[in-house]
Amino acid sequence: MTKRILNWDGCTNVRDLGGLHTLDGRQTRWQAIVRSDTPARLTAAGWSALYAYGIRTIITLRTHGQTEPELNFSPPQPGLDIVPVEIEDITDQAFLQQWAVTELWSTPLYYKDALQRWPDRHAAAISAIAQAQPGGVLFHCARGNDRTGIIALLLLTLAGVTPDEIIADYQLSPDPCRDELLARQQSSVQAALLGALAGLNVEGYLLQGGANQADLSAVRRRLLA
Repeated sequence: MTKRILNWDGCTNVRDLGGLHTLDGRQTRWQAIVRSDTPARLTAAGWSALYAYGIRTIITLRTHGQTEPELNFSPPQPGLDIVPVEIEDITDQAFLQQWAVTELWSTPLYYKDALQRWPDRHAAAISAIAQAQPGGVLFHCARGNDRTGIIALLLLTLAGVTPDEIIADYQLSPDPCRDELLARQQSSVQAALLGALAGLNVEGYLLQGGANQADLSAVRRRLLA
């Protein structure tokens, strides 16, 4: 797992989603899809490393109703597409009270509720990855933990990656505050992610949200060797 961690100067939570095992015995492809914290923190050397790694599309995962200047950046290299996708909605008052106010928004405990609320928003992010130009795709949020985590969960489940490896990937984003919040709820990263995965037919979910079969096939082709 740890060899997937990429050292791009300025960012602290970057990793390749390659090398993960699937339920049918395959592995995910290297240098196809990368997850990270915000590239706004990259130095010139960090941007050069990103470009040299083959990234040509950056998907920025935003929250509707929230201003996040830390997600704004202008790549110094030409030919990099920036695609913003709002995968959550902070103007949803029920969501705000249950998750944002309680700070549980920074844990995977909220994933199951988010999946029920916003299939269209999540499907839009998956479709953006599917329709990206040739080359590597980077998707990110501010910290690279939870908006990125929920899209990684959908991507990896769609590719057939084992639940154990999905959980292990998420745990490469350490957060002592998250673990303390989960412990107060008598939960853990493993329990929260397994709860989000329970009963999830990811293909049906994304089709319901507006993705089409061609998008799902394109994502699998990007991810699977």
